[in-house]
Amino acid sequence: MALQCGIVGLPNVGKSTLFNCLSNAKAQSANFPFCTIEPNVGVITVPDERLNKLAELVHPQRIVPTTVEIVDIAGLVKGASQGEGLGNKFLANIRETDAILHVLRCFDDDNIVHVDGRINPVRDKEIIDAELQIKDLETIENRINKVQKQAQTGGDKQARQIYEMLLKYKESLAQGKNARTVRFNTKDEQKIARELFLLTNKPVMYVCNVDEASAGTGNRYVDAVREAIGSENAGILVVAAKIESEIAELETYDERQLFLSEIGLEESGVNRLIKAAYKALNLETFLTAGPQEVRAWTYLKGSKAPQCAGVIHTDFEKGFIRAEVIKYLDYIRYGSESAVKEAGKMSVEGKEYIVQDGDIMHFRFNV
Repeated sequence: MALQCGIVGLPNVGKSTLFNCLSNAKAQSANFPFCTIEPNVGVITVPDERLNKLAELVHPQRIVPTTVEIVDIAGLVKGASQGEGLGNKFLANIRETDAILHVLRCFDDDNIVHVDGRINPVRDKEIIDAELQIKDLETIENRINKVQKQAQTGGDKQARQIYEMLLKYKESLAQGKNARTVRFNTKDEQKIARELFLLTNKPVMYVCNVDEASAGTGNRYVDAVREAIGSENAGILVVAAKIESEIAELETYDERQLFLSEIGLEESGVNRLIKAAYKALNLETFLTAGPQEVRAWTYLKGSKAPQCAGVIHTDFEKGFIRAEVIKYLDYIRYGSESAVKEAGKMSVEGKEYIVQDGDIMHFRFNV
């Protein structure tokens, strides 16, 4: 499932440093703008502690985690929507992603220049928002020109619905608000909204890059960002990229955990960031467990059993008969598939079953 999260931000906010921590693909990182020109793509393993716990019970030959793609996109600057910097190319890169990780500089360091001279993450956010909003407004106005006459005189109900939605988006964007602040209730409206592919309608996670002292608690810059995004349907995550780069250099799991405990963190920012990216893409995981492998499989939240069967193989979906489902906690509690069955905790589900995160699945099919 080739869904991508794009890392965006102004130059020198720590995007490429974070990407390098996330991925074995080493993006160039330097103290000057436009260091990253072509987008770097990394296939990132999604941390999932459940796999190891299942493996302790099943003793498989291998463990296979799921992955997500992260794209490091070059830094945007003010005027990108008019082609400043490498604007048009960068905006095209963002359009191709499915969700956005927006990195904001929330630390002071005189040795690392800021493209606008002083640290102000809310202003930085607004600069990028404005550039994306301008492109979205162009998209909306072009669509309005195409459907307005049909909506007003043609008696086409769908055209009228689209036109009214476009007007809502235009009003919001003209006020400097992101498209994701506009809410639509019906499934038809939500489908139309997705098909517009607006940049500011993509799911977003704001990543506040802080100094070491603020890694566990945040700081005044983070507080300002949290207040600024209060009306958006967006998340926020605090990460110290400099610390994460040091953690990435440690060779063993025990060394990394010791380092984290010394600075008062239970989990690395990189792990939290990957999980946040996965969630932002509206993804969940079902599991399979057997002597050959314990494996995590990615599916879109809300998918039904046949669709998830198709994630493993298209034949599984075509010939779907039923799904045998064990809840993860039940498997851990009883210790084996046979014990779960004896306890009556395995359910048999049909085509309408909506798969839940952590379900351990076995599909029956016939083709």
